[in-house]
Amino acid sequence: MVKVKIYYKDREWPPEYRKVLEKMKEIIDPVTGESILDSGVLAGLEVKGDTLKVWLKFESNAEYNILGSAAMAYSKIVGDIMEKFALVMFDKVYVYDLGNNPIGIFENKGNGRK
Repeated sequence: MVKVKIYYKDREWPPEYRKVLEKMKEIIDPVTGESILDSGVLAGLEVKGDTLKVWLKFESNAEYNILGSAAMAYSKIVGDIMEKFALVMFDKVYVYDLGNNPIGIFENKGNGRK
């Protein structure tokens, strides 16, 4: 059974997680201008075979409506995660909020990555 790894900067990460975290350094939080690793947006992740699951530190879709411009920032972060990982490194990518609500889903229904 794979357990979600709670993200914190100085944690010792298995090799498959290190590859993902290296790519995540490139994803910038538009609110802070820092990578999502440094801005505190990344809450946790799970890497298992062809599947990546990511948890981000915001609570629900309803929060987006309240926060206005932050909604666009979070949408950009989810889009950037999909761009970097869907079909590039993983056939399935799921992004969740802290309530475990899916906020981004990609599942390759084709023949896999090329």
